[in-house]
Amino acid sequence: MSNIYESAANSLGLFSSPCLTKVELRVACKGISDRDALSKPDPCVVIKMQSHGQWLEVDRTEVIRSCINPTFSKVFTLDYYFEEVQRLRYELYDISSNHNGMKEADFLGAMECTLGQVNAEELSGNDDYVELTFSARKLDDKDFFSKSDPFLEIFRVNDDSTQQLVHRTETVMNNLNPVWKTFKVSLNSLCSGDHTRTLTCKVWDWDSNGKHDFIGEFEAKFKEMRGAMDGRQVQWECINPKYQVKKKNYKNSGIVICNQCKIIKMHSFLDYIMGGCQIQFTVAIDFTASNGDPKNSCSLHYIHPYQPNEYLKALVAVGEICQDYDSDKMFPAFGFGARIPSGDNPSGSVSHDFAVNFNEDNPECAGIQGVVEAYQNCLPKIQLYGPTNIAPIIQKVANSASEEMHTKEAMQYFILLILTDGVITDMADTREAIVHASQLPMSIIIVGVGSADFSDMQMLDGDDGILRSPKGEPVLRDIVQFVPFRNFKHATPAALAKSVLAEVPNQVVDYYNSKGIKPKCPSELESSRTFGH
Repeated sequence: MSNIYESAANSLGLFSSPCLTKVELRVACKGISDRDALSKPDPCVVIKMQSHGQWLEVDRTEVIRSCINPTFSKVFTLDYYFEEVQRLRYELYDISSNHNGMKEADFLGAMECTLGQVNAEELSGNDDYVELTFSARKLDDKDFFSKSDPFLEIFRVNDDSTQQLVHRTETVMNNLNPVWKTFKVSLNSLCSGDHTRTLTCKVWDWDSNGKHDFIGEFEAKFKEMRGAMDGRQVQWECINPKYQVKKKNYKNSGIVICNQCKIIKMHSFLDYIMGGCQIQFTVAIDFTASNGDPKNSCSLHYIHPYQPNEYLKALVAVGEICQDYDSDKMFPAFGFGARIPSGDNPSGSVSHDFAVNFNEDNPECAGIQGVVEAYQNCLPKIQLYGPTNIAPIIQKVANSASEEMHTKEAMQYFILLILTDGVITDMADTREAIVHASQLPMSIIIVGVGSADFSDMQMLDGDDGILRSPKGEPVLRDIVQFVPFRNFKHATPAALAKSVLAEVPNQVVDYYNSKGIKPKCPSELESSRTFGH
């Protein structure tokens, strides 16, 4: 039995290429063709990066309504490797308001280049974020039949005097005294870490045809905005230069106020790991009948004496990484979609969260090899059945993560690896479970095994828009990563592990930062252990 584990583990060849720096990308378009004579496009750009011959989505911009020359406020942060050719693809879509997200969007075109060819900006190394809240009062009224619909844009003035859009607020309709929503931006993006750098702020009156009316502008510095940290307000006069020249008694076009400024210290993934945070790794394996009879060599569960099947390859590739962040190396392993025989019911009943080692009181296996052995021992004792329901196992792990959440400490973060061969049948319950789990210290990795059509599974990955529960409640953060194994069939297992685990460090950091939970420092960790003894 160990032959399979060893052959898969030995083939990993895990690598860690040194990242020289992080860079930020921003996107703008010019001269997008109108889709018809009556309306302009609602553009959105998707950025993809090539990995092992596949184009994988990095992220996407916001949608800007009725605009042929959009400047997007979305900032993309990428690792830049000097020693690698990193190929990028920009895909332009028109997403009108009557479209159902990206699936029904009109593809307008694409361009490809390398990261080395684009004008990316190197980050300074300051990872802190700032939360800002702005409002305004007595803005000029630009509309005849109603009041202005104002929004605020903040630009960073670069060393070469060019201006870079940092943030665009939402539009507050029909209001000359708007209060815009609080937003978060990195200090790198806002001012390149320089608190005295000039920022140009512009207020506009939104127009549905995209020709927004200029209300006024002012210059500010983050050093000034910091005055709102102690509870007081900082304000600037919003000036329209044309009115200032033409109108004798002109004072201003309104007042813009910084109501709140809060600096958020961003801790790194390694800060939390060094502070004692453990990665609690759980495996869930699909034992539905669609996998085929394990005795048949065509089955996805077929145990070859020397060649690991896709389930084993994915399990070992991901598990080998995660086990290094778990001190006891004990991993719960569950199965779903199988009939489990019992003494009073030989034909068995279907279970969607049974322990692979058949010990419901202690489903943990010793190391990844222990999971592999439990999986192999389990196959002859169960009947592959169905349906493919994964909500129960998500809820089971979420229960453990919920207990950890109440400790308000960064000591355990849960990763659930789900290996499945088909589209799930409890999509509504799964969406509900994921939305709930997004509030917890938990991430979900789904690897699609086999040749099934997994297109419907992409909706669980927040990359295709915001996942919502059937009741319309959105996820608080993107915690799901879905990858079809076939994309990595001819790549090393390390490539699969790198792809599916790439988002986990940021997910860990995002969760704890959102809760205001700091990592323990080594001295705190040592004292807590001493106290525990």
